[in-house]
Amino acid sequence: SLSVTQGDKCQAYYIWIDGSGQGLRGKTKTLDQPTMNPADLPIWNFDGSSTGQAVGENSDVYLQPVACFKDPFRRGNNILVMCETLTHELAPHPTNKRRSCNEAMKKCAEQF
Repeated sequence: SLSVTQGDKCQAYYIWIDGSGQGLRGKTKTLDQPTMNPADLPIWNFDGSSTGQAVGENSDVYLQPVACFKDPFRRGNNILVMCETLTHELAPHPTNKRRSCNEAMKKCAEQF
């Protein structure tokens, strides 16, 4: 078992698709309290040049939480956070296919 006593803290493992469109990336943020609401989680960033999502200038890529799930590996109050990637201007990143797919699905759902 990987369960660890953490008090009121929780580990949020942010997950996103890299610039290749095929690889998964992730990093962990420690939160003061658990949540399952993506809107309660901070936008976080990383250097996109390491994942093929940016070149030297303005290489910050931002992670926008869009869905949370209980972490089956770390257990407890820890969560997996599925993220969209945004540019340094907070617009959808060109490699972010989830945003346009989600918008198309919403339009289709409205027709029924």
